Amino acid sequence: MKRIVRHGIGEVERILGVKAHVIRYWESEIPLLKPEKDSFGRRVYTAADMELLSRIKYLLYERKYTVEGAREELYREADSASPDERALLKEVKSDLLKLMLGLGKPKN
Repeated sequence: MKRIVRHGIGEVERILGVKAHVIRYWESEIPLLKPEKDSFGRRVYTAADMELLSRIKYLLYERKYTVEGAREELYREADSASPDERALLKEVKSDLLKLMLGLGKPKN
């Protein structure tokens, strides 16, 4: 059985190198990003949320998109991929995220 990994906003901040207030701003501007909330009302990010956040960061910081441009690009990407392509991309992204999380753990 697969364990669902969820991250709090502090951990997301550390992994992505993006401040929490920036992540919350992205959530308000990009409707595709809707993390769940736990019973205390705190944001809980799934692997899919982490993939989307990584893509948003790439579009904004590397490709120099505006937030509006990134939102439009994400909608375009979501509409253009075939179901098989989306499944493959999701699998690859998930594997990369697992590797990235594994590298970020402190060694004892």
